Amino acid sequence: MMDKKRVLVVDDEPDFALLVQGNLQKEGFDVDVAYNGMEGLEKIKQNPPDAVVLDVMMPEMDGYEVCAQMKKDERFADIAILMLTAVADHVTSTRYSHFDGMSMEADDYLAKPASADEITDSLKSLLNIA
Repeated sequence: MMDKKRVLVVDDEPDFALLVQGNLQKEGFDVDVAYNGMEGLEKIKQNPPDAVVLDVMMPEMDGYEVCAQMKKDERFADIAILMLTAVADHVTSTRYSHFDGMSMEADDYLAKPASADEITDSLKSLLNIA
């Protein structure tokens, strides 16, 4: 990667966030971590990343709210968003369904546990990295 892309991982599960961070750093990304939606939004405002890996279900502010805040602010609307959730695709009766994630204008959406390769491949695709 010529130009190191910056990614912010926002997940309230520290072990998972650090695992994703480590895997993305091995792939050449510059990675920062936030452990809830409020902290993630603050980090995005302070130093906008190229992409955000965003957990859906978090305390204080969930991933959908972070995504909505980003998309309505022109400074952050073009940042690629990969949403992750432990909710199964077939769940439609909850706010946390796959359909709802895509309707939030996220750029991609993966079910947990997403593999390191799936996350990396999605980010490379979203950031147009060969």
